Amino acid sequence: MVLQAGVARREITPFWGVELTGWGYYIERRWQRIHDPLFATALVANDGEQTAVLLTLDLMLIDEAFTRRTRELIAAATGIPPYAIMLTCSHSHNAPAAGGLRGVGECDPFYEEWASKQAATAAILAWQQQRPVRARSSSIDVPHISFNRTRPNGGVDSKLSLLSIGDYETELPLAIVANYGAHPTVTTELRPWDVSRDVPGMVCDGLEAAYPGAVAMYVQGACGDVNFLREYTDPQRYHEPEELLVQAATDALGTYEKREEPVIVRSAQITAKLPTRRWTSEEIHADRREAQRRLVEDDISGWRETIGRSMTNRPDDMVRRHGGDERKAVRAMCRFHLEWTDQMQDFEIREEILRTEVQAIRIANTILVANSSEFFSPFALGIRRDAGHENLMFACYANGRIGYLPDAHDIAAKSYAGYQSPKYCNQFPFTKDSGSAMCDAMLEVIRAVKLP
Repeated sequence: MVLQAGVARREITPFWGVELTGWGYYIERRWQRIHDPLFATALVANDGEQTAVLLTLDLMLIDEAFTRRTRELIAAATGIPPYAIMLTCSHSHNAPAAGGLRGVGECDPFYEEWASKQAATAAILAWQQQRPVRARSSSIDVPHISFNRTRPNGGVDSKLSLLSIGDYETELPLAIVANYGAHPTVTTELRPWDVSRDVPGMVCDGLEAAYPGAVAMYVQGACGDVNFLREYTDPQRYHEPEELLVQAATDALGTYEKREEPVIVRSAQITAKLPTRRWTSEEIHADRREAQRRLVEDDISGWRETIGRSMTNRPDDMVRRHGGDERKAVRAMCRFHLEWTDQMQDFEIREEILRTEVQAIRIANTILVANSSEFFSPFALGIRRDAGHENLMFACYANGRIGYLPDAHDIAAKSYAGYQSPKYCNQFPFTKDSGSAMCDAMLEVIRAVKLP
């Protein structure tokens, strides 16, 4: 029995007028230049019995509707079951979103539908182009290029995991999957009005230059609390993360033991039930009262300590992103508070359990485990410890969007991740038990695909 695989790519660069996502409230950041194009890239693998699809998207995020539509298109053309199709985003903040987040970039329904069809087309073409291959898994630690932005000396998941799919006869790489976790906002700081794949795209370009003929895919890992070092936003240094990651990848791929990996393709999917806590009436009404008062009185005093405390990690940057106009920035935040409280009028009758998909696919020795959150690194480190599987990739921003999934530290601090993210996702806040419930679900699907 021989592993079969195919890879294909389609462009999803937005047309004129589409907003980029995730850089501030109501900025109307319609792109001005295309620095580098966006892609949907698909890898299809089968072991003669089961088939799985990995679809990487150069989008900030996607929602459940985008996932469902794309899976249905792929399933109708190929017969691959939807639960075996994984969609995951690079999370570039120089890209649009599909089914996005309140206030941080308007979505374009026509673009969303087109991007979904392009993504499905990439998967269908990859399915049509399958050929005999060999899979090689590897990993290497790449420390000191990222940091935990939520606390001094906080942990990060610095593992770079790799999957190389090579021609069965020549073993020359046809596809290389790279998995690393750090917020891709390096080029956003330098070129906020440009379309770009940011560091994930630079890594893919670097790998494709190192391995001519291969198609590279970047799977975004656990980076809800992790950024690349801020020093890399210097115009002279923004290439350094990519250079270090590509060098580490080529070192790892060049030195691994060329042993035969099992011809196995598996997939598993469950619904995780995450506890949340209901907003209190006072929390909702306090936000609304302050927003209304500031707008009526044109008051921008002391906003960093009140309305802006959890709305932004870096208040002065929020002013800068509004062209240095502090009044405009404050009014945008007030608008947000009016809109989210309008949307939460039914808060007393909503269910407190959030149901969300957790998925895993296995290709040879590599397991990819996915969820829809901005996953915090302590959870990923715990899963690595408990899963008992060396070649493990985390696919975050996958198959939907539920915002940040913070740990107990950020929940207690009522931080941006713990307190603001639920507002722009139209959700209740997570609790200190939400992360452990997600980790349990992820370990369950990992165990399911580890079985022979």
